[in-house]
Amino acid sequence: MAIKSIVNNVCNIGADHWDRKIFDNLIPLPDGTSYNAYLIKGTEKIALIDTVDPEKFYELEYNLKKSKIDRIDYIIANHAEQDHSGSIPLVLNIYPNAKVVTNEKCKGFLMDLLHIKDGNFIVVKDGEILGLGGKTLEFILTPWVHWPETMVTYLKEDKILFSCDFFGSHIATSNTFVEDELKTILDAKRYYAEIMMPFRTIVKKNIEKLEKFEINMIAPSHGPVYDKPELIINAYKGWVSDNVKNDVVIPYISMHGSTKKMVEYLTDALIEKGVNVKQYNLANTDIGQIAMSLVDASTVIIGTPTVLGGAHPAAAYAAFLTNALRPKIKYLSIIGSYGWGGKMIEQLVATVPNIKAEIIEPILVKGHPDENTYNALDNMANIIYQKHKDMNLV
Repeated sequence: MAIKSIVNNVCNIGADHWDRKIFDNLIPLPDGTSYNAYLIKGTEKIALIDTVDPEKFYELEYNLKKSKIDRIDYIIANHAEQDHSGSIPLVLNIYPNAKVVTNEKCKGFLMDLLHIKDGNFIVVKDGEILGLGGKTLEFILTPWVHWPETMVTYLKEDKILFSCDFFGSHIATSNTFVEDELKTILDAKRYYAEIMMPFRTIVKKNIEKLEKFEINMIAPSHGPVYDKPELIINAYKGWVSDNVKNDVVIPYISMHGSTKKMVEYLTDALIEKGVNVKQYNLANTDIGQIAMSLVDASTVIIGTPTVLGGAHPAAAYAAFLTNALRPKIKYLSIIGSYGWGGKMIEQLVATVPNIKAEIIEPILVKGHPDENTYNALDNMANIIYQKHKDMNLV
């Protein structure tokens, strides 16, 4: 990554990871990602906010040399996860007199994960400030966004919020600031869905905590800088609210075509009634797309055949993922087929204890669907339509 200037004496010297395709061996990265590290030069002190994944340290090191600084006084650690913190020991090797500034909980994580010594730290509390000379940093604790130790850093003079993962998006881009607003919000929604949604109510409280600050820019540790911060703040307020949309999400898998026929019939029946449907074949779907759809959905219907008496493993994973992400869905059901029996429905329902949704009567058919099956699916479509109508969604 080239050095990207943000305002006078504030720049991003991190790294773009254009060809990274998966994060945590779990999250697909269709557009790569970035590790933003912000260098702030005061008249007296110099601070580096976050670092980069160790794999990309050579880029950070190059940019530090290019910046022509002879020291770093403070390394601000907003979050202990290694894509942000992993290069702190390497930066300390270059600038051994630098102090790692973070909160008490994050300090413990960094000592465990990276073996940074106790004497390297300055511990700060919520609301504490650190002066650099003409640049004043205020530290704001934002726990569970998305780890228990996370915090954000506010640069008072320039009114910039360095938000780490909060408001971030996985994308490698040459743009310093947001240019394509629609694309950026979609990237941020995917990021929110995969990482922040399980902590929705806590995220909402942390957004409210930030409302007392005048924010001109939001500089996350992944993705471009928001020079119109209301764009992402308003998007987040919608995502964390209790409001849902007229959307039914149907993740499904089919082995011999029976479940697929049921899903296609139900999809058509719902569309005819004015209900939006997002259908995903689990055999070839990016889980990030499913996660994004769950952010605003009212209803989820899982479609699956039975395998050895239980749900297909792909459907079980979809249920497990839904449970882990904790979306604000209101209704949940299951449709599918079986050959010789099993406990598929009980198994899937037991997989989603975190989902506080009403269960619509599942539809399970032996073999291929018949006229009775299609009548039952019509009835399910009617029930979903009526429930959405009762919420003033249709």
